[in-house]
Amino acid sequence: MPWDYSSKVMQLFRDAIAGKAGTHFGSVPEPDGEGRHGSLQCGDAMEFTFRVERSPGNPREDRIVQARYQTFGCTSAIASSEALCRMLEERKVTPIQALSIRNADIVDYLDGLPPQKLHCSVMGAEALQAAVVDWARRREVPLADLGIDPAQLEEDEGRVVCKCFNLTEPYVRRKVKELNLRTIEEITAAIKAGGACTSCHHEPGGLQDILNDAWGVQPQPVAIPSVPLPEPAQAPVAASPRTARTPYQMAKEVERVVEKVIRPRLVPEGGDIEIIEIRDKKVFCRLLGVCAGCVGAHQTLNLVVEDALRQQVDPEIEVIPVAG
Repeated sequence: MPWDYSSKVMQLFRDAIAGKAGTHFGSVPEPDGEGRHGSLQCGDAMEFTFRVERSPGNPREDRIVQARYQTFGCTSAIASSEALCRMLEERKVTPIQALSIRNADIVDYLDGLPPQKLHCSVMGAEALQAAVVDWARRREVPLADLGIDPAQLEEDEGRVVCKCFNLTEPYVRRKVKELNLRTIEEITAAIKAGGACTSCHHEPGGLQDILNDAWGVQPQPVAIPSVPLPEPAQAPVAASPRTARTPYQMAKEVERVVEKVIRPRLVPEGGDIEIIEIRDKKVFCRLLGVCAGCVGAHQTLNLVVEDALRQQVDPEIEVIPVAG
C-alpha cells in the first residue's frame, strides 16, 4: 500500500537517490565518529559517520561540520537519514549537543511520518548515538560526560525478545522508557519489535510482560484468545552430494523460506513478493506493493531475497527479477 508521506519526505528522498548537490549519502573519509544501527536481516540498516572541527583546547567543544550516511531501507529510512545529517550541519552542534536530537525531532523536521514508519527515525537517532560514543573514545572524553551509562552499551546484547528482527530485551526495555511506549502497537511502530510473526507479543518474557514491568499491569477489557503458535521452521536438510533435490523439493524449500523468512520482512513495509518460476537453481520473481517501485528494489532482491535463499536453501541459488 502507498504511504502518506509529506512533501518534505518525498523531496529529501528524491534528492538523495538522485545524488543532488548538498545531499549526504556516502561515508566521511577518516571520520571522527562512526556508528551503525540495524541489520540487513531486519530490513533496515544504517551506517553513520561525521567529521568535526576540532577544538585545540577542549574536545568537548568540537563542532560537527560534515555528516554522511549509508542506509539500506525504504523511503522514510533514507529521508530520515538525510534529515539527520542536515540538522547536524545546519545547527553546527558539538557531538555532546547532538545527543539531544531525538527521533521526534527528526519526525518534526520531516513534517511527520506515518505511525508504521517511526522506527526509521529511531534508527537514525541510535546510529548517531553510536557515532558520538565512538568520537568520545577517540577524543578521550569520558562517556559520563555524554550522560550515557557505559553499562548500557553492553546491556543491549542481552536475551533476544523479537527473533524476527533480532531485538534484545535490554534494548526493548530502554526504548519503552525513552519513547514512553505504552502498547505493543506503539512498540512495533517505534522499533519494529513484534511486527512480523507476532509470537513475542504475549509469550512469557515478551512485549506485554516488558510493558507490565515498565508501567504496571494494565486492565485488559477484552480477553485475548490463545492462538497456537506455528511450528518453528525446520533447518533445511542439506542435499546429499549423491542425491540432488528434485525440482519439487527445491520449490517446496524456496516456498518455505519465502513464507517464513522473506515475506515477514516485506509485508510490514507495504511490500510483497511473487515467485514466478524456479528453473534449476534460478528463482524468477517480482516484488509487489511499495517494493515494486522502490529505487532499492535491486538491493532488496540481492540482500534480502537472494541472501535468505542462499543461506537456507542452496548457496548457488540466483534470483532473477521479472518485470511486472
